[in-house]
Amino acid sequence: MKRTAKAHWTGDLKTGAGTLSTPSTILDNTQYSFKTRFESGAGTNPEELLAAAHAGCFTMAVGAILTAKGIVAESLDTEAILDLDMQKLEVTAIHLVISGKVPGITAEEFEAVVKDAEKNCIISKALQVPISSEATFL
Repeated sequence: MKRTAKAHWTGDLKTGAGTLSTPSTILDNTQYSFKTRFESGAGTNPEELLAAAHAGCFTMAVGAILTAKGIVAESLDTEAILDLDMQKLEVTAIHLVISGKVPGITAEEFEAVVKDAEKNCIISKALQVPISSEATFL
């Protein structure tokens, strides 16, 4: 299976602009620019999309591990916090904060599942940065 995305850019770095699109059309000529990436403004940026992808993948991985144990989560909510070093222009870490309402397990069992997903979700394995997580058991 292959997944794709397309980027288009015109102009120079600081005043130019681009769009991002995916076959699913969830991104359909979505605007991005220097301003949306390094300052603020309407549109997205690669780091935000990476954080979203990681949050989604990690949350599904937690759900998959629970399912394999015969446990169904009532709810799982994750925030991925990506650190971008502006001096070096590199992603230095991603911290995953998950809250889960999961009947039938203890907080310690939930934390073990979270640590497993932290290391083994597809996006975690694809990244070459330190990845950490934080679990809140509800």
